[in-house]
Amino acid sequence: MIDRNHGLSIARQAKALNISRGSVYYQPRPVSAEDLKIMRRIDELHLDHPFMGARMLRDMLTREGVLIGRRHVATLMKRMGIEAIYRRPNTSKPAPDHKIYPYLLRKLKIEQPNHVWAMDITYIPMARGFVYLAAVVDWATRRVLSHRVSITMEADFCVEALEEALAKYGKPEILNTDQGSQFTSFDFTGVLTKNAIAISMDGKGSCRDNVFVERLWRSVKYEEVYLRASGSVAEARSSVGRYLAFYNERRPHSSLDRRTPDEVWGRVRSSHWSAGARLFFSRRRRNQTGLRGCRTALSSRTHQLGRKRKFPLRRHRREWRVNSPVARSQ
Repeated sequence: MIDRNHGLSIARQAKALNISRGSVYYQPRPVSAEDLKIMRRIDELHLDHPFMGARMLRDMLTREGVLIGRRHVATLMKRMGIEAIYRRPNTSKPAPDHKIYPYLLRKLKIEQPNHVWAMDITYIPMARGFVYLAAVVDWATRRVLSHRVSITMEADFCVEALEEALAKYGKPEILNTDQGSQFTSFDFTGVLTKNAIAISMDGKGSCRDNVFVERLWRSVKYEEVYLRASGSVAEARSSVGRYLAFYNERRPHSSLDRRTPDEVWGRVRSSHWSAGARLFFSRRRRNQTGLRGCRTALSSRTHQLGRKRKFPLRRHRREWRVNSPVARSQ
């Protein structure tokens, strides 16, 4: 916008454009090595204690021997794109041109692939500098459908990751994100609206609304990023891609009954395994509510006894285990 060869002075050009003259002469400085080290430690503390704000992080760093002020911590947190998670009054309103959508997943049973997808952005430290990682995750199977690594927090790389997932795996019924400007932008929401996908957004300051993606970030950082400091953006992309392939194909998940996301994704989407998949998800739902899947062949009479009394059900289960063919063979 500013033409340094124009006959009009730079000061008058800046005044005509209603911008600060200092911004014309400003030259961005690279992040110092000391700040990069502090940012990495802040990221570790934020993963373990997401409720910590700038003041508490300052106090934690001071106890570790790092002399830093609250405002410097707040500046680094803003650069990293993180903030403390806690309930607060609604003292600010979103921009009028960015619509905030309601949270649609409350009390919703999610048991099939492509029912709900989730997407988020996180900060990835490197040996020198940092990048941002965006990923699309299938809620039911925990499978990472696509991801992008970027050096900026613009909406473009989020749109690219979303379009790749739609091209490869079809479209979900609902996509859940946070209220970040990348996800409320017209470019991002336009892709969802065009594909008739319902938009769901986390509540402001709600740490559990997108818990599965937050758990993915913890795994990525503690199992890959913090163990191997990438020296360049290309190396960071390769490292993250290699780990996410391992995460989908080989890493067992306790929440998936020690299966990998690819195994659950393939079983549920295959018509040959449709009955087994329903059984798997029914067992998983019982486990989540505290009722461990009981693989006993109890008759309807036993169930009636179990409803009346607690101890007869236990007695019948014990007798079945003792008299079962497996027990007799042993």
